[in-house]
Amino acid sequence: MSFSTQPEVVTLGCRLNIAESAAIRQLAGRGQVVVNGCGVTNQAVKDTRAAIRRLRRARPEAELIVTGCASDMDRESFAAMPEVDRVIGNAAKLLPATWGARANAPRPIPQTRAFVGVQNGCDHHCTFCAIPQGRGRNRAEPIAAVIPQIAALVERGQREVVLSGVDLASYDDRGARLGVLVERLLSQVPTLERLRLSSLDPAAIDDHLLALLTQEPRVMPHVHLSVQAGDDMILKRMRRRHTRGDVLQLVERLRATRDIAIGADLIAGFPTEDETMFANTLALIDEADITHAHVFPYSPRSGTPAARMPQVAPAVARDRAAQLRAAAAARLACRLAAQVGTVQPVLVEKPGDRGHAPDFTAVRLPAPSPIGGIVAVTITAAAPDHLTGTIA
Repeated sequence: MSFSTQPEVVTLGCRLNIAESAAIRQLAGRGQVVVNGCGVTNQAVKDTRAAIRRLRRARPEAELIVTGCASDMDRESFAAMPEVDRVIGNAAKLLPATWGARANAPRPIPQTRAFVGVQNGCDHHCTFCAIPQGRGRNRAEPIAAVIPQIAALVERGQREVVLSGVDLASYDDRGARLGVLVERLLSQVPTLERLRLSSLDPAAIDDHLLALLTQEPRVMPHVHLSVQAGDDMILKRMRRRHTRGDVLQLVERLRATRDIAIGADLIAGFPTEDETMFANTLALIDEADITHAHVFPYSPRSGTPAARMPQVAPAVARDRAAQLRAAAAARLACRLAAQVGTVQPVLVEKPGDRGHAPDFTAVRLPAPSPIGGIVAVTITAAAPDHLTGTIA
């Protein structure tokens, strides 16, 4: 069966949605179009609605199904859209019974990286976030279920797996934290070559997990932190559980014994953020050497405490976001330039010639290589956002 027979699934939002969309592709049937939407901000909801309208124009004959946090939070509104045939709740979207007779046998999967959702929900109620409304409380997939799932993916040829969750670092399977899951997974699936973790809350990284991140070679040297801001007052108003100093101390510990690329989620223009507060966040990029930044201008979400706080002008938030992106891009360019002359094991992910090194640096090859292969690449040049190399 070719990939063209798969249902079309459009994903907005977090890495957990990416993982869930991969599962939906195995469950939905031909002739179905699924929008797995995001509800983290009002803008994310608008983007979900725009995707629905765009897909209906492009696929007028398809059964258009909507799921995800946006539709979970406002089911009636999405069900009333003339473009939508059916709304499926988050709790039901991964159940085979939901898809009924349309569910198909497992389809081929691209042999690059697989996103596997192992945690859902969140208990922390940050003031800007509506995700607890759409995802519920923190809960974990049992280790006994996760390991066979990943073993099956590896047996089918998967080279790299990304563990995903809404609040992944708070994973807790009856007292077994994320470090336990990672350790058992690596032990019981010895043929898994590369393991990544999605965004981690700095406050929830314990010593066990930190040891695995810094010492286990099959855990890739790229840690993405849910930082959100680099100013203590803004962090307090966000109701985050870490301080600026905590982030810097964590990064220092992560890099004490291993060269690890640091990524971060950052919000620009959070309510009440003044120029000094923003300057602290901007400076954090250099101080923590953040090279992979996911930057978002603040967008209020109805019903959250932050939406009732004094707002920063949207144009100011957008300008600050641009400054943060530029600062991270400069740090990335420096990191890439330092890798010229090294040899990197690259997982080839795009048709023929693109992939990522262990630290998640994008690498382009001048000659076609099979998708899913891990090839040794001698790095010959650095562009601002990627490396170029030849097969070693």
